[in-house]
Amino acid sequence: MKKCPKCESKLQQLAIEFDTYKNEFDPDDNHIAIDTKSVSDSLYKKSLNSTSIYLKSGKEIKVKIVYNGWEKQLQVYVGYAGKPLVSFFNYSIKVSKMIPPSVYVGFTASTGSYYEAHQVLDWVFTSTPLPYSTVKDNKKKRIVLESVLPILVALVILAICSFPIIQRRMIRKKERLRRMEDLERQSTITAPKKFTYKQLAKATKNFSKENLLGTGGFGSVYKGNILDPPQTIAVKRISANSEQGEREYLAEICTIGRLRHKNILQLQGWCHENEHLLLVYDYMANRSLHHFLNGGLLEWKTRYKILTGLASALLYLHEECGDPVVHRDVKPSNVMLDSEFNPYLGDFGLARLLKNVGGVTTMVAGTLGYIAPEVSFTGKATTESDVYSFGVVVLEVVCGRRFNNLLGENCLVDYVWDMYVKGSLLEAMDPKLQGDFEENQAARILSVALACLHLDASLRPTMRKVVQILMNPDEPLMGLPDTRPSGVYLSLYGFSSPPSGVNSSPTAASTSFPSHYHNYEDSSNFPDESLLAR
Repeated sequence: MKKCPKCESKLQQLAIEFDTYKNEFDPDDNHIAIDTKSVSDSLYKKSLNSTSIYLKSGKEIKVKIVYNGWEKQLQVYVGYAGKPLVSFFNYSIKVSKMIPPSVYVGFTASTGSYYEAHQVLDWVFTSTPLPYSTVKDNKKKRIVLESVLPILVALVILAICSFPIIQRRMIRKKERLRRMEDLERQSTITAPKKFTYKQLAKATKNFSKENLLGTGGFGSVYKGNILDPPQTIAVKRISANSEQGEREYLAEICTIGRLRHKNILQLQGWCHENEHLLLVYDYMANRSLHHFLNGGLLEWKTRYKILTGLASALLYLHEECGDPVVHRDVKPSNVMLDSEFNPYLGDFGLARLLKNVGGVTTMVAGTLGYIAPEVSFTGKATTESDVYSFGVVVLEVVCGRRFNNLLGENCLVDYVWDMYVKGSLLEAMDPKLQGDFEENQAARILSVALACLHLDASLRPTMRKVVQILMNPDEPLMGLPDTRPSGVYLSLYGFSSPPSGVNSSPTAASTSFPSHYHNYEDSSNFPDESLLAR
């Protein structure tokens, strides 16, 4: 039998439902609900399990339903026969808005495709008309008017004064949306799909804590499940409260969206509605490399595969993707691992296109410990600074130690250089491997890491040279000095890059390694913010 849409739209009813069957929209098979047009269109539902009362228990159950017309409160009391009734819930509702003045009162029941037997043993319905006083009502209206009118006048004055501020904010908001739409139109080919906020909220259970994978500087990452087609995703929810968050969102769309490489995390889609900025990626089953450096165990072949994959991704960014791209934030938490521990470089919120060979000058950005020393003084990010960051990651993976978490004040780079100078480079290997590694591979990749960490950026190898050494055991290594080289940097600003447009006479600082690179990172202060996986 077909339903009549017009009849359904005119239907006015209010029902208290006692449900013993769990539909997909129900909390369980033992609940009471307030329904309007249908059982799926409920105003409120609550499980009886907290009361130890079970509708299918076979026991006699008493229910009392009271509606207070003055208070506009609907109360339900329930209890087993012979025991005191307890207040089950109290719901605020204006019945006059739900049903007409004249109604029928009664019962209805349905079991669908299942069989149950229930009885109504007795019931009582009473209705008490509310007293009505015109004089009293008029007096109340006058009191309300006298109270509200001054507030309304004050609000009007406030609105007039605030109008210019609101207008400026609206203009800025429109410009921001127009800027995003222009960039997204340019990225129509590279960004596969635009999601709605409703779709992503449903997939992540309204961005619940149980789906939270990690939190970073500009937002959080949530696990999500899409039903059509079935797919597990990771949703990066970027904070739109700052311009930096907006820049990261746009950088991800315009940079990572156009990149195609087997070791670069693929952008699956994006969404911006109102203040919501969302990016959708593949979900990575093994989280990130950061997770394994903080207590996990990886065999040597897996570590070598991760590092060669990361090197291949950086080579693609620097030389093979058209205009070179400098990532600027290469670190373990941005290297995601799928179920087979294949690496994927992600988080391109800081990435920049290089339009010239001199690099891109910008405010110092990245993570302490992985930033090349010259960037701290010049503010210029280059492909060579990415090479330096790669060298730090290699040492952490091969040695099984965090950059600063070693022997008091000595950093990992100093430790490995000492082993190299002593001629015992393999003693720097992760002791958890228990000697189960290929010595030639290990010695070559540690030598590559030290070359990548040269303080003189011009003497670092290119990522193409690094990949050739890692993939070809016959490729000759770069020459390393007998002792660790020293570097001289000029800076008036210490660690921070100078503000734009400032030209001052800098002071000189000479060191074998900048002092602020010692013990600057406590891993507990850097959450695994990029837990994206397939």
